[in-house]
Amino acid sequence: MLKKAMYLAGMLSVALAGSAAAQEVVRLGNLKFAHYGAVSYIKEIAPKCGLKVEERVFAKGLDAMQAVIAGELDVGAVSSEAAISGRASGTPLYLVAGFAKGGARLVGRTELGIKTVKDLKGKKVGVTRGGIQEILLAAELAQNGLSYSDQPGKDVQIIYLGFPDLNQALLGKNIDAIMQSEPYSSQAINKGFGNEIIKPYDTPIGEPVRTMVMTEKFYKERRPVAEKFMRCFVEATKTFIDKPEIAEKYVRESMFKGQITHDDFADAISNSPYSYDVTPEHIQITTDLMQKYGIGKMAKPPVAKDWVKTDLLEQAKKSLGIK
Repeated sequence: MLKKAMYLAGMLSVALAGSAAAQEVVRLGNLKFAHYGAVSYIKEIAPKCGLKVEERVFAKGLDAMQAVIAGELDVGAVSSEAAISGRASGTPLYLVAGFAKGGARLVGRTELGIKTVKDLKGKKVGVTRGGIQEILLAAELAQNGLSYSDQPGKDVQIIYLGFPDLNQALLGKNIDAIMQSEPYSSQAINKGFGNEIIKPYDTPIGEPVRTMVMTEKFYKERRPVAEKFMRCFVEATKTFIDKPEIAEKYVRESMFKGQITHDDFADAISNSPYSYDVTPEHIQITTDLMQKYGIGKMAKPPVAKDWVKTDLLEQAKKSLGIK
């Protein structure tokens, strides 16, 4: 009897070890924005994909890229300029998908009645350093003939602040306008202390794509796991696109702990819809503008077609019947 019990216990431990091995661990870096919600949701459905996803949340894309560079992450959800900067610095990574587009808004202090970019002359404008918003702001100011610097003396003075701090500075009347991400820009408008000047999509970038990167090591050496992860990403994204009520509940309750309203979420996602795709052409245009405006300080800008690899994405979409 004892022998039988020991045998069964041994078989159970082998089975448990087998199931643990079946659940490969993927280390994911992410940001706390409404349009990063589907990426965060991957960890919730990961067990049925045969994965365990360990998510770390960062304040901005460049911070997540630092963790990729340090070898602490396998996959990172970042804005395109962080991915480009990482690749330019020699980090062996591939850009494998786009998970949202848009997600930026130029917002003015309500009582100032700023209606156009040209109205920013003589004003202080806040932005987060190194984010895609900084590139969009530089492009908007340049195409409207306005000079800018973080020092006084130019047409526009740039004030660098973190994303939540931008709203506080606008509310506190310390700055006149902000180039902000979602859902913070929608919050500023819905709470009445900000008004939309423009959605900054009339630059050569168009609607910026938020990007997913994988380390070359993960992409090449753990290929079956990378394929599972990409299928899981596509499934999570499809769920959020097809079932917006699940997306809203997850983002508002799990990510933001009730800090954003239904209107904040709805407005944010209308300006930053979930998506799957990215093209080398889009990444090349973004790279060229970063170089033009000195953002990212790249000695050798990477060539997009060398490191934008969408084969895993196409395979995953095909397997799930998504065009």
